[in-house]
Amino acid sequence: MAHAKIKKGDEVVVLSGKDKGRTGTVTKVMPKEGKVVVDGINVAARHRKPTQENPQGGIERKPAPMALGKVAIADPKDGKPTRVRFELKDGKFVRVAVKSGETIDG
Repeated sequence: MAHAKIKKGDEVVVLSGKDKGRTGTVTKVMPKEGKVVVDGINVAARHRKPTQENPQGGIERKPAPMALGKVAIADPKDGKPTRVRFELKDGKFVRVAVKSGETIDG
């Protein structure tokens, strides 16, 4: 089984699209679809008709999934995007930022 490079709770930087350069926290990862949901990024608006549950109706905004390749982990040192590699430390694999060499978890 391959290790996940991006996990729920990670701070990521958007590399392309309308939100390029913005940072956010990963709220959901969908590895089978190759998508990730980032809080406050790629927000989609859905116009809802009034119903019995929601008699007011209105515009519902929520973050939509985006491709995993459009985001990169934010370097713990300076917050800029970085790649991730795995190193064996104390018998455990830990994620390490390629740019700075800082460990991301563990």
